[in-house]
Amino acid sequence: MNIATHEAFLHALKSTLGSAVLAGEEIPIRNEQDWSALSSVRPLAVVRPTTPEAVAAAMRLCHAHRVAVVPQGGLTGLAGGARPIEDAVAISMERFTGIEEIDDDSSTITVRAGTPLEVVQQAADDAGFFFALDLGSRGSCTIGGNLGTNAGGNRVLRYGMMRELVLGLEVVLPDGTLVTSLNKMLKNNAGYDLKQLFIGSEGTLGIVTRIVLRLHPKPKSTMAAMVALDSYEHVLSLLASVRGNLGPLLSAFEVMWRDYWDVATGQVPGVRNPVPGDHPFTVLVEAQGNDAEGDPSRFYDTLKMAVESGFITDATIARSLSDVKDFWQTRDAAAEFKQVLGPHLSFDIGLPVAAMDRFALECRAALLRDVDGCRSYYYGHIADGNMHIIANVPAPVQQPADQINKVIYDLVKKHGGTISAEHGIGLTKKAYLGLTRSAEELAVMRLIKHALDPAGLLNPGKVFDMD
Repeated sequence: MNIATHEAFLHALKSTLGSAVLAGEEIPIRNEQDWSALSSVRPLAVVRPTTPEAVAAAMRLCHAHRVAVVPQGGLTGLAGGARPIEDAVAISMERFTGIEEIDDDSSTITVRAGTPLEVVQQAADDAGFFFALDLGSRGSCTIGGNLGTNAGGNRVLRYGMMRELVLGLEVVLPDGTLVTSLNKMLKNNAGYDLKQLFIGSEGTLGIVTRIVLRLHPKPKSTMAAMVALDSYEHVLSLLASVRGNLGPLLSAFEVMWRDYWDVATGQVPGVRNPVPGDHPFTVLVEAQGNDAEGDPSRFYDTLKMAVESGFITDATIARSLSDVKDFWQTRDAAAEFKQVLGPHLSFDIGLPVAAMDRFALECRAALLRDVDGCRSYYYGHIADGNMHIIANVPAPVQQPADQINKVIYDLVKKHGGTISAEHGIGLTKKAYLGLTRSAEELAVMRLIKHALDPAGLLNPGKVFDMD
């Protein structure tokens, strides 16, 4: 696009949307990058709409002028999905925030896409409900971004991914058409379930503006324990035991390998070690229920049986919700690893549960062998098949991303896993998508993209190439 065309387009954009449009030096630095390690890019303009109609108007203008669009939420993504591209417009939902309605009878909450996750959680809590999605970046990530990546987080084991929490949505298509389908019903089989196209599509098929979310009853009991184990076999035995004895009460089963645990509790400020000692594995077990008197006894008896069976080496049980919060800090500590380790790469993979320790052993050894000085740290939501990896080469060496990616993703393929469990593909994983998706699956994805966005204007180059 030449300068004259730029100016004509920006004039049309500002004439239509006024002060919602920022261009040139007006563009904040924050809109030039997300949390990925990719370099920053200044877009042609940033549009900060406050209504669905404004989003649609911006998209119609971009479509008419054949200008690419990159949707942006809280910019907390790690895969580069919200990173802008040159000569494109970033449509930021940062001002389109707020809770529109809480329907007690339907147990739903209707929210605007730019609303931070923590705000949604608090609104549900204030209304006597529980919104189940929870991530370490809860204060910064937005609900639209959570939908775009089909976020998982800490309690997928009980409540499912974001996909299970969305009942209806409103979306702007690449040509500017506003499609409103704010369904509140759990059962609605009237034709295609269109919302599923946009959940997990990373802003490549439409820009979500409003969302109807499913709420659950607020738990009357929350129990947690930190337990130490001496083998992965015992981790699996413990998982089978707590699943069988706690059933739907089990809300989280977070496993931390020793390398992760030592950094989280030994180097991250403010994180205490609830189970001191040198243990190969530490597991956070959490259960939530509606029987405030009976649930704690059931939880305690389940752990007691695991101790008697020899699965558990040591354990600490939370005595208060403050203790539960402290336990979770050991998992949320991953967000602070950059402060203590320096620059690093974060990975979000899925694996068969039984293969996770074999993968970790092979991956740790391969990184040390093939990437000079590379250390790696393993943890995750193991019960739902999701492992996280942090890999870094100590400064001042720049992180050799291509080498590290190849080692990890080749092993993911070997073990029959997926390169992305909940963070999305974006730009950083696009080259590896074929390792875990077949040619036929990729062809269907391209067919859908061509049908909804034939000009390839919406978040172009993300997830996969159109041709």
